[in-house]
Amino acid sequence: MLFPPRYSRWVFAVLMSIYMVTLMTFVITWANTGLSEGFVSRWWRAFYIAWPIAFGLILIGAPKLQKVTAKLLKTPSEK
Repeated sequence: MLFPPRYSRWVFAVLMSIYMVTLMTFVITWANTGLSEGFVSRWWRAFYIAWPIAFGLILIGAPKLQKVTAKLLKTPSEK
């Protein structure tokens, strides 16, 4: 194991934000400017602007959203 379990929230936030920001900035940059010359630099600029924002939002929002999700889902005894 690379990280102790106490870091799970941080590791999750890093992995989820990298995953989401990579895909979203790629698709949005592609949709707005196409795969023309300079695409990688435009994509990278979008990525490095968006990643810290996404990381912070996931770090703060994920625990709260998990609680809301749990309240919205039926438990097996509620069928």
